[in-house]
Amino acid sequence: MKSKMNIKSIFVMAIISLASLLFINISLAANTGTINVDVANLRETADAESTILEQITLNQEVEIIGEEGDWYQVTYNRITGYVSKELVTVNSNPESIDENNQVNENSTEENNQQEQNTTEENVETTTNTEEITLGEYKISENTKLKLIPSINATDVIELKTDETVTVTEIINGWACVETQTTKGWLRKDKLKKDEPVEENVEEVQEEQQGPVQETPIKTQYVNSTTVNVRQEANTSSTIVTTVSLNTEVQVYSEENGWSKVKVNDKEGYIATSLLSNSKQETSRGQSTSRRTSSTNTTTNTTSQTKSQTTTAQATSVPSSSNGSSIVATAKKYLGYKYTYGGSSPSTGFDCSGFTSYVFKQYGISLNRTAAGQYSNGVAVSRSNLQPGDLVMFGKSGINHVAIYIGGGQIIHASTPSTGVRIDSLSTGYYNNNYVGARRIL
Repeated sequence: MKSKMNIKSIFVMAIISLASLLFINISLAANTGTINVDVANLRETADAESTILEQITLNQEVEIIGEEGDWYQVTYNRITGYVSKELVTVNSNPESIDENNQVNENSTEENNQQEQNTTEENVETTTNTEEITLGEYKISENTKLKLIPSINATDVIELKTDETVTVTEIINGWACVETQTTKGWLRKDKLKKDEPVEENVEEVQEEQQGPVQETPIKTQYVNSTTVNVRQEANTSSTIVTTVSLNTEVQVYSEENGWSKVKVNDKEGYIATSLLSNSKQETSRGQSTSRRTSSTNTTTNTTSQTKSQTTTAQATSVPSSSNGSSIVATAKKYLGYKYTYGGSSPSTGFDCSGFTSYVFKQYGISLNRTAAGQYSNGVAVSRSNLQPGDLVMFGKSGINHVAIYIGGGQIIHASTPSTGVRIDSLSTGYYNNNYVGARRIL
């Protein structure tokens, strides 16, 4: 009798055990899903504009640990983030997800702890030296630049040891950097502080002591009766002072038909044609020649003035009469996302892709990179900027470009977190790293 009871008890326990195992398998199956598109973005928050943490390919399995609106919270390769529901095929009934949150929370905590430990190991070198912030750094060792902040992301280029980059954004243990030609992501521990160079010392000295005085290359003399010394190298610039025939001047440089000079403790520009290496003869012994010269004084003076005007016209930049149209078009794309390599509203823009697209609407083709666009159009001084001009930035090279919109402001494709936006030209990074400007129209 007891034997029969024991057999019956064992049988019942076996059934209970099998049922338990079946329940566990069903419960676990309810927490997995399969990616049903070629590439799905794993994002930091349940938002299509948030940072991409990883890219998951077709048929890869993810662990579903929760849901938020139209998004599943999932774990993939020990990274927790959000994937749009329409990109995931749930392997079993998704309604049981909430019932298993407690189990998943324990698993997630373990994964997060492991990920935190891994991150701490990866950035140990950085935290043991000094914190990485926005600014210029050098590469500590050869490393691959990534398209997005993920070790499994597509490689952009390889950066060499001691190559200089500019950090524009930081996310967790990753830094978004710009080179002279491209932009991407790398681990912060691959960066080191740039050593101070002699140029920085010179800048400090200049701030404390004022500009270093230039050495004149030669002494010359005014060869016309009356000559205007102008603030800039063009005939429409402000007149600094007026000098007469045979006035001695110190010449510092010559360019595009103008000479930079110092006279009577004042500096400015004189048309090179109005200067000579020697004084003009004024003695009575040259009366015949003087009479001939006197007869043509008005003609010569007029000719010299025309020469000065012609020279200035040849070196002046074209007006930006259509600049307001360029600015109006650029502002249409405020808020559009930043995408590395992007050059259209449908894909998003990077900095040079944005400027290229805007000018293309007016039939104007620009070079593709920021550095390349510095050779388009003609140079224009910062004090003469007009709406529609391109402005370039960088410290050891050109790595960013924007469009000047007037009022000391620029519009540009800034960073992945900000997209196309308007910034001030007179403060912060853009003021400190201004390189130059080009007028295209």
